[in-house]
Amino acid sequence: MNQLADYRLFHGIAADNLPVMLQCLGYRAENYKKGEFISMEGEHLQNIGIIVAGSVDMIKEDFWGNKTILMRMQQGTIFGETFICGSNSMATVSFCASSDTTAIFLPFKRVMHTCTSACAFHHRLVENMVQLIADKNLELMRKVEVVTKKTLREKILAYLSQQAQQQGDDYFEIPLGRVELADYLCADRSALTRELTAMRNEGILDYDRNVFRLL
Repeated sequence: MNQLADYRLFHGIAADNLPVMLQCLGYRAENYKKGEFISMEGEHLQNIGIIVAGSVDMIKEDFWGNKTILMRMQQGTIFGETFICGSNSMATVSFCASSDTTAIFLPFKRVMHTCTSACAFHHRLVENMVQLIADKNLELMRKVEVVTKKTLREKILAYLSQQAQQQGDDYFEIPLGRVELADYLCADRSALTRELTAMRNEGILDYDRNVFRLL
């Protein structure tokens, strides 16, 4: 409960109040192995997911099965809320555990229409969720900024620039491996590797696995 109290969704709610609130909301916890799908595109979602441990990828696949990672979400992040809060609860993406993951789920109807015994902290929960939804939209806007660049080099530099700015340093670690980064950039992995090598040879950047430095 002390760990959950540190999550932004529960900001302003004392750890002592969390057990009562979670029981009132009817939460459930689930464990997933790396690569296991939590939900599939086309499913009607009814629960808001919260990542307690591990990480989750938001994935979009086209008609031919080509996969794009729209976003990688880390511990403390909520997922599925965009579809549940909309007029149509059918998900247009899939959610997949990118590492061994534990998540808890809160029924959306109970979050929005909880009983009066939880009213002391229910309004704060809803306020926090709205803020997180807004932040998620900003993250997707950053994704659009990257993938709309014309060349692969521009896409790579746009993504690395965002990571450097977010971490406040020109020496930083990214959360994606090469295959995942290629999926995120909508690029071929071999082409990505060639371009990174060329950029390092030209003195634009340096890297060691997932650790990068912009020069």
